[in-house]
Amino acid sequence: MSDDVRNLVLVVAGLVVGGVAGWLLRAALLRRRLRRKQRFFGLPVESECLLVVPRDPGARSWSLARHDAFALLELAAVIKECGAHAEVLAHDTAWQGFGARTEFCIGAPAANLRLAAHLRSMLPGVEVDTDPAPGPNQGAITVGGETYRLEKGAVEYVLLARLSAGKDSGNDRPVFLASGQRGIANQAATRYLARHHVRLARKYGPDGTFCLLLRVVNSQAYGSDVVELVADVTKAATSAPKGLASQRDRSPAT
Repeated sequence: MSDDVRNLVLVVAGLVVGGVAGWLLRAALLRRRLRRKQRFFGLPVESECLLVVPRDPGARSWSLARHDAFALLELAAVIKECGAHAEVLAHDTAWQGFGARTEFCIGAPAANLRLAAHLRSMLPGVEVDTDPAPGPNQGAITVGGETYRLEKGAVEYVLLARLSAGKDSGNDRPVFLASGQRGIANQAATRYLARHHVRLARKYGPDGTFCLLLRVVNSQAYGSDVVELVADVTKAATSAPKGLASQRDRSPAT
């Protein structure tokens, strides 16, 4: 075998070995990324999750409002990639505790009773004006001493939260809440979650709790695409209001 042929064989062999090594490394990185995603969402392969949504008030039978359906589509891609399965439930039929299965709960507390219960039990520092009468405070979100009012089509706010019952409870699957002032804000929150889950997991940990206030800007022109992070309100949202906490402290033991 001549030197030229030997060199050619060595080059080809090196390319093959390098290609195989690169493919194996890429596959390992993809598997690692998928495991991190599954852990953050609490969605191991073949697991089940709940999608809890309000009923469309304009429909005679149970159906989804348009933007709630779009929000579910955002989540469906995440669930499929994790290799999990989803069950869609109307908010007034999800009669079960939380933590046994990952849950995505979407909608305003006035329309989603289960989400309203989650807010009361896990985010006691959040107040949402659920008065159906039109007014400047309709749908306003108050947290951390600040009130965020709806400007339909211009500025809409939504809370995006990842909450957990804790590993000590034995039910440690997370609950994700998207509680917006309008349906388009709920869709924006789920899209934000799907797009930024890596950064969120890096900042709060794969099992961390957080509550973010997001703002949808000029939805009448840009739809749900332009979303801004207003503030991390985790501490304020997960703490009971001072007045309520003081009242509890003064309450006699039973």
